[in-house]
Amino acid sequence: MQKVKLPVEVEPFRAAKRRLDYQGILPKEQMPRLTEATLAVETDAEAWIRFEVDSQGLTVMTGTATTEVVLECQRCGGAMPLTLTVEFQYSPVFDEQQMEQLPEAYEALELNENGEFHLHELLEDEFLLALPLIAKHSLEDCGIHTEEQSFGELAAQVEDMKPNPFAILQSLKKDN
Repeated sequence: MQKVKLPVEVEPFRAAKRRLDYQGILPKEQMPRLTEATLAVETDAEAWIRFEVDSQGLTVMTGTATTEVVLECQRCGGAMPLTLTVEFQYSPVFDEQQMEQLPEAYEALELNENGEFHLHELLEDEFLLALPLIAKHSLEDCGIHTEEQSFGELAAQVEDMKPNPFAILQSLKKDN
């Protein structure tokens, strides 16, 4: 199957009426914020997106997307490849009132003044939200072995080396 580029902007109501399905790629060069947040974006993002009207009459966009990135392991500092896979369900809204009435199963998709949204930015946002807060290899794959790591209490000599900030108060108390 030929890989086609996803459209930049989509009008969800029209797409849902036509029951459109998109299967395509988002080039890695068009995800600058994800590139900035990682060491590298290795592959173009592949996405599958479906527009439809649900049983409640709401326009719905569902889909999945996947890409591969390289992060810095916070334990050893080495490169850590990671596959990001996101799933999403959105329903378009125009204002706060519609947002409040939306069922919990759907995220609100805010539209611009033309009734469209920027699909590339939405996918990039989903990938950014899927990044781990602290990227770490598994213990067996990490460059730092468990023998080199320290856990638990600090050694007594380290604690003795720190000056007591209340030592001056102690001397004042003895003077009285």
